[in-house]
Amino acid sequence: MRFHDMTWPLLQNVSRVGTVVLAPIAACEQHSRHLPTYTDTLLVTAIAEAAEQRLPEQILLLPTQWFGASSHHLRFGATLSAEVDTHITMIGELLLPLLEDGYRRFFVLNGHGGNIDTMHVALRRLQPRYRDRLLSAASYWEIAQSELAALAAGPRKTMGHACEFETSMIMALRPDLVRRDEIRDDPPADEPVLRGLYIAEDMRQRTDHGAAGFPEQASAEKGRALLTAASNRTVEVIQELLHRPLAQ
Repeated sequence: MRFHDMTWPLLQNVSRVGTVVLAPIAACEQHSRHLPTYTDTLLVTAIAEAAEQRLPEQILLLPTQWFGASSHHLRFGATLSAEVDTHITMIGELLLPLLEDGYRRFFVLNGHGGNIDTMHVALRRLQPRYRDRLLSAASYWEIAQSELAALAAGPRKTMGHACEFETSMIMALRPDLVRRDEIRDDPPADEPVLRGLYIAEDMRQRTDHGAAGFPEQASAEKGRALLTAASNRTVEVIQELLHRPLAQ
């Protein structure tokens, strides 16, 4: 079920307990010289829509919230961004009408690294008011980490930015938007002693041309496999959420 395709009488009849509200969130920001600014939104929307097609009676899919927390990209330009506090509020207010309408199970599916902190805080703020609801969130590459890593040809096995993963998936979805002559690897710094450490840096401080990873390893065939792996894991997670007992 797609919220944006339905009328209020149809939505009134949707099960509040036997449905997972799937809320994709993303961004519109620079993706190096070779990918479109709408990359994150295109990808998470495709993954969420594929999941909804598999479970049309169990998923209530919301329109993708494309406006993300992307201030760390602003020095490159080509970026639209909400402030962190604003984005936390946006996620909370996206879900609030559905919480008030009685829906019990929620899954925020994220497609942008800068939204990870904001979606966690948004759910933490909602949880004390809605203890009888199941509030969950993850980036698609987090729930499919091992599946995506197995498909990577380059040395980086985790999601980067305009990387092997994202470039492959856009090649599969929208090859017309990929500037293949501009694809250049942009490897992250090798600092093993600092593993696990968060350093507050913007993308200009991390990367030469706005990427992070090995997009030269990308292919459309790999992109199709990556999208399938991510949507399969999304379906598995939602099926498990449907069976998970609700808290009291």
